[in-house]
Amino acid sequence: MAKTQTTFFCKSCGASSAKWIGKCPSCGEWNTYIEEVVHKEKTDFKKTWKQTDRSAPLLKPVLLKEVEQGNEQRYPVKDIELARVLGGGVVPGSVVLIGGEPGIGKSTLMLQIALQFTDKKVLYISGEESDTQIKMRAERLPFRNEQCYLFTEVSTQRIGKALQELQPDIVIIDSIQTLQSELIDSTPGSISQIKETAGDMIRFAKETGTPVFLIGHITKDGSLAGPKLLEHMVDTVLQFEGDRHHVYRILRTTKNRFGSTSEIGIYEMQSGGLREVSNPSEILISQRDEALSGVAIAATIEGMRPLMIETQALVSTAVYGTPQRNSNGYDAKRLNMLLAVLEKKCGLRMGMQDVFINIAGGLRVEDPGIDLSIVAAIVSSYENIALDGKICFIGEVGLSGEVRAVSRIEQRISEAEKLGFKTIYLSKFNKLPSKQSSIKTIAVGKLDEMLQLLFG
Repeated sequence: MAKTQTTFFCKSCGASSAKWIGKCPSCGEWNTYIEEVVHKEKTDFKKTWKQTDRSAPLLKPVLLKEVEQGNEQRYPVKDIELARVLGGGVVPGSVVLIGGEPGIGKSTLMLQIALQFTDKKVLYISGEESDTQIKMRAERLPFRNEQCYLFTEVSTQRIGKALQELQPDIVIIDSIQTLQSELIDSTPGSISQIKETAGDMIRFAKETGTPVFLIGHITKDGSLAGPKLLEHMVDTVLQFEGDRHHVYRILRTTKNRFGSTSEIGIYEMQSGGLREVSNPSEILISQRDEALSGVAIAATIEGMRPLMIETQALVSTAVYGTPQRNSNGYDAKRLNMLLAVLEKKCGLRMGMQDVFINIAGGLRVEDPGIDLSIVAAIVSSYENIALDGKICFIGEVGLSGEVRAVSRIEQRISEAEKLGFKTIYLSKFNKLPSKQSSIKTIAVGKLDEMLQLLFG
């Protein structure tokens, strides 16, 4: 009998070692090496991809200047939000990894996409659900595709034979953590299995020009399960975010070799599947009967899309010795910086106040252009004075209390004007658009100037 072989793998980067070591020499992380059983046999399985009729010709080195430049033909996608985050469509031979919380709607989204490709032969491979369960979910969706095939299998060897016989145009795998290669003796979901099975799927995609979508699990800290190497291997990484107890979902790009990495897509979960939200500004701004203190509207940019978002603040006297600083959807360190600027430059006593910040709609914003809105909401709650609902804010706040200019001011103003806002506060260092608009712009250079105009 062959002797059992074991290898130690790093959970962070996937590096291997013959023995356990404390610090990974590849990524520098401590105590990340785990032992796995590895046993490989000689096989011709990896050659099966090249037995298809669509195999790529043998390549040879060419000069960079001799490479012909051309636009990559993409598969058109009916889902506008997915097309936006992918960069315009699905690139042939690309591998897309999508991750998210359990129950967030990853499988529903991918099945919905499979049913929308009515002119393509789609193979949906599931290692988590039976054909009956997938059929029940498909019946709830309003889309139909006569060329959508189901295959409930986890063995990559059997999947390889099915791919060779069917030769689909698009492959969806749910999920990569359930696949298992018979060449590896470890359990499904282990580092060695994920590396082997993902490598097989990527090899198939590149050699046949077939797009492959991989659904991935995430760990309790929100990162994709498996080695970090998995994210480096694929072409695009999408993160499906949101609270499963709320109706809105956000599809965010964290890596994209064929487009921008700052785009987002917004969906609304309904009984009939995920509905695309074409105008997210309307859903991110709450409708209320009367003006409330602690609420300010900001004009932000996510990728190429301008958004109007509602920033909420609650300021109250600290009951205990140490005041609380909590924020949802906004950087907590940046919040502490803004509070220090308010106390140092504007004379507001924020040292003994509890401050809570929330971005309405469950959105997470990293744009510094919403600083002015955050400050306005904090002071509004501190003074208990409600702001006019037709006022919005654009601007970054510096450590000296100055209001700094932000990028793409024309698109932000245009979005605010489209939604009916009457007044907008921005930095006087921003170059205003030349065309006339119906919205009134108030340019300020210092933070205390804006607070004087708003609260007197």
